[in-house]
Amino acid sequence: MLSDKDKESIQKAYRQFLNGRELKARYGQKLMIAAIARALGGIERNGAGERDHGKTDGQHICVVEAGTGTGKTVSYLLAAIPLAIAHDKTLVVSTATVALQEQIINKDLPELVRHSGLKFEVSLAKGRGRYLCLSKLDQLLTELTSSGVGASMALYEDEKPQVDDVGIKLYRDMADQLATGTWDGDRDNWKDTIEGEDWSRVTTDHRQCSGRRCPHVSSCSFFRARESIGKSRVIVANHDLLLADLALGGGAILPAPEDAIYVLDEAHHLPDKALNHFAHHSRVGATTGWLDQANKNLSQLLGEIGDGAELDRAGEELPALFTAAKQKLEMAWPLLEDICEFDEDRRGGGSGPGRSARHRFEGGVVPESLMQLADQLREDFDEMEALLNKMVQSAQRMMEDAHSPVPIVDLERWYPVLGGWHGRAEANLELWANYSREDQGSVPQARWVTLVDWGGSFDFEVCSSPILAGKTLEYSLWRRCYGAVLTSATLTALGGFDRLKMRAGTPDNASYEVVPSPFDFSRAELRVPKDAVEANNADLHTDAVINALPGLLSDTDSDSGSGGALVLFASRRQMETVYESLPGTWRNRILMQGQQSRQQLLDSHKKSVDSGGHSVLFGLASFAEGLDLPGDYCRHVVIAKLPFAVPDDPIEAALAEWIEAKGGNPFMQITVPDAALKLVQACGRLLRTEQDSGTITLLDRRIVTKRYGRAMLDSLPPFRRMIN
Repeated sequence: MLSDKDKESIQKAYRQFLNGRELKARYGQKLMIAAIARALGGIERNGAGERDHGKTDGQHICVVEAGTGTGKTVSYLLAAIPLAIAHDKTLVVSTATVALQEQIINKDLPELVRHSGLKFEVSLAKGRGRYLCLSKLDQLLTELTSSGVGASMALYEDEKPQVDDVGIKLYRDMADQLATGTWDGDRDNWKDTIEGEDWSRVTTDHRQCSGRRCPHVSSCSFFRARESIGKSRVIVANHDLLLADLALGGGAILPAPEDAIYVLDEAHHLPDKALNHFAHHSRVGATTGWLDQANKNLSQLLGEIGDGAELDRAGEELPALFTAAKQKLEMAWPLLEDICEFDEDRRGGGSGPGRSARHRFEGGVVPESLMQLADQLREDFDEMEALLNKMVQSAQRMMEDAHSPVPIVDLERWYPVLGGWHGRAEANLELWANYSREDQGSVPQARWVTLVDWGGSFDFEVCSSPILAGKTLEYSLWRRCYGAVLTSATLTALGGFDRLKMRAGTPDNASYEVVPSPFDFSRAELRVPKDAVEANNADLHTDAVINALPGLLSDTDSDSGSGGALVLFASRRQMETVYESLPGTWRNRILMQGQQSRQQLLDSHKKSVDSGGHSVLFGLASFAEGLDLPGDYCRHVVIAKLPFAVPDDPIEAALAEWIEAKGGNPFMQITVPDAALKLVQACGRLLRTEQDSGTITLLDRRIVTKRYGRAMLDSLPPFRRMIN
């Protein structure tokens, strides 16, 4: 039970915050603070201050759907920070997007510190991949200015194009700004956008980083940022970093789950991100090329950092394994060609409607011939991973040894290469081990092969993934953490939390709450025109959208004579067809996703509206979430069709197959709830402040004619309706 002392601490902080900001309490905000405080304050602890697992049994998890305008960030911070301080735990706030992460660290938390009276340290947590590696930059500049190409460049020459003059200037600018202190090595703080290809040369991962053994550690941007984490009561991270930490066992990057209270904002993204983190994949051709390249580089590696002991002994066994694994992968090529059904045109680089570049194994069941080959590859990569692990550990010991016979400069140059080899061997081991055995649990894996472009030819990418993240999150996060809060504006689907429970694995006896938005939804009108057609007839529906849009968008004008509209499409093909078919006078006021960057489109849109004009944004699914266009920037949201997912995702297809095999109805259990949630998100683009008003028009008659349409309508906020 929440103690009186904790209750008073939270209430006092809330009063001071409201007074300091000259704000009035919001009903939904008070409900959210109370729900979180009850759940976290009610956690029973043992004498060591740890959560008593036998007594809480899921009740340490609080799930809150908070409608737009609730002020959910302030709610969870004001409720969780005093309890984290009182229980001596670290609060880890995790978001799905960089934009929200920056808002919390740069705006919300400073305001809370300034006005609430709460005293705590804050740090921002990012993965190594967001920071420059000084060792890599130093090696790269040395290699670029020398006559030859060094080992680290040559190793990946099949995957990374050569550095041009623009790239050389970029890396020299980085070195200069680091030296003068005008840049801190954080990719997000660089003055311009850095292309992924350019950044990948000068960043690292945990496999290639030599950590505290690196001679550059005292100046390392990543470790400087990491040092502040251990001193902070509140850490702002993101879902990817949190999941990476859990994949390493928890406590490797962030505090151990047992010592943390997690707030997972934008929690509806967590299941999909978890699936990505716990999936396995490997490309047959690229891996064959890597094995060949590694074999060629091995003698040079041993010649420069050989220790005459364990590293050399392990290295001497590698050539046979490199060769054996390469030969088996070469056998995999014709086998995959034989058992996988791909459209012949894709092999020649063709593309188009109906062409498939993927073969999914039904039920996750792999043919016996591939399973046997996978088992042989598993054995090879198992031995390879073990040998490379020994070599990595030997190199680490030499880097710590002041009397090492190997110069530190050589170890520094080769350690990332060795770590990269180890990482690739481990990734292949996990993939082929997954393909070599039948599924043991009640939930099968999704397994598929994708045909991908590779150097003007094609390659096979072999993949596997859990079909649900629930069990993984249950064991790695929910059961271990001291406490957790999941929140978002869209966590329910069709009025319940069943979808979230299935996909995220949250306990049935967790606290589930829906707190109301302060918005007056009667200020918006939901329309389904009588001439709207069912979108399952694609051509007829596209024609109807083309005919309807000019009249609909003419109604966008606000009282000020200007206004913006947002038109959301479910497919790029339909969006582009509609755009090209509209009169030129309309195309002149339309900004279509893909023409410019997202931010450039939004800037142009706002500039046009601010100048008294009209502007229409055409966008896809990514514009249906996280787009904030208050007031005149968006007076009309047009949704071309119900946002049913395109049925070509192998994980979703495997999930549907499994549900059907159990006697369920995948359409009603997966497809409709997913579409209902996305529809709520799309409609949420209209009202962004309490003063906003406007119209939502749905141009898909299925919301009226189909049985599931009523359930989807009832899951929407209480807009005024004009449905003909």
